[in-house]
Amino acid sequence: MLDESLLDDPEALARADRRGLLRGAAEAGARVRTAARHAAEAGIAELKPEGRPRAVLVAGAGTTATAVADLVAALAGAGAPVTRLAPSGVAPAAGALRWALPGWAGSVDLLLIVTGDGGEPGLDLLAEQAYRRGCSVVAVAPQRSPLTEAVGGRHGLVVPMATSPNDLYEEEDQPAGPSALWALFTPLLALLDRVGLLEAPPETLARVADRLDRTAERCGPAVATYGNPAKTLAAELADSLPLIWTEGTGAAPAGRRFAAVLAELAGRPALAAELPEALPAHGVLLAGDLAAGADPEDFFRDRVEENQALRARVVLMRDRPVGGLTAAPAARELALGHDTPISELEPEDGTELEAIAELLAVTDFAAVYLTLAAPATPS
Repeated sequence: MLDESLLDDPEALARADRRGLLRGAAEAGARVRTAARHAAEAGIAELKPEGRPRAVLVAGAGTTATAVADLVAALAGAGAPVTRLAPSGVAPAAGALRWALPGWAGSVDLLLIVTGDGGEPGLDLLAEQAYRRGCSVVAVAPQRSPLTEAVGGRHGLVVPMATSPNDLYEEEDQPAGPSALWALFTPLLALLDRVGLLEAPPETLARVADRLDRTAERCGPAVATYGNPAKTLAAELADSLPLIWTEGTGAAPAGRRFAAVLAELAGRPALAAELPEALPAHGVLLAGDLAAGADPEDFFRDRVEENQALRARVVLMRDRPVGGLTAAPAARELALGHDTPISELEPEDGTELEAIAELLAVTDFAAVYLTLAAPATPS
């Protein structure tokens, strides 16, 4: 159950937030600025690429690396295929995760390695394999880490990960805070702008940082729930199974990221799908046991000692529609036709990157509020 009194008590939220998650969400804009500076200092702006890479490979462990690869693929579009290299298993000798390049990878391809740890033994072996194949290698990792030492110099280019004082207090074996995404993603934006796969010049990154700051002001703990989109969303999702329906190039990876963060950070299940495919994919969930009106017993049953059953709730995340084409009306009609409530998120006008930044920021804050005010309890 959600503790609604906690949501509107900033001091109580601060006491509950022992991992500094709210601070981490609020400092996303600062992370973008620091990461952009690190990218410039690493020499990305001075690179003289001979052309676009044939393919982009993204490697790294955890949900943050997955989100980075997803965002890069969405933004690169048809410029080059983007493939996430997931660990293929555990190396028996080292007992570590193992990554492998596709057989076709070679000198015209680009390998991006993103990690907030930098100590994964398998990633340095991947960088060595890419170097032998002639791939260009760029890594974003903590400044003093084994991966930085392995890649730096002859094996490729390393951009130090933008850190925060809050990182010093994060417990081991805990998920990375919300702003870690921007610390890893921003240098790649600068790089891919340089090689011509997307547009993310310094002025665009500055606007992204500003959008993150403004969203943090709207979603911060001092703003009451009725005027705070992240607290409102958290309250709406407290006893729900979120069905995250996305529309638009940027909304799709933001929705998948939201589902992953809800699971990893808040310990809550969620399903994400893109419109219009989401309608047939999730439509049966709106008519089954998860429907708002589903209850095999009558309302006279004593429920005092029972756990609250999860009911489906649609979260509609959209970019602004292009050319007036949108599946949103059909989505609303399907949900409301099954008495399923809807939460909607749509960013303000701006560039595609700014829209993505706003969606990510609001949903990151919402996941943090759910983590603090409605902690998942083991069954």
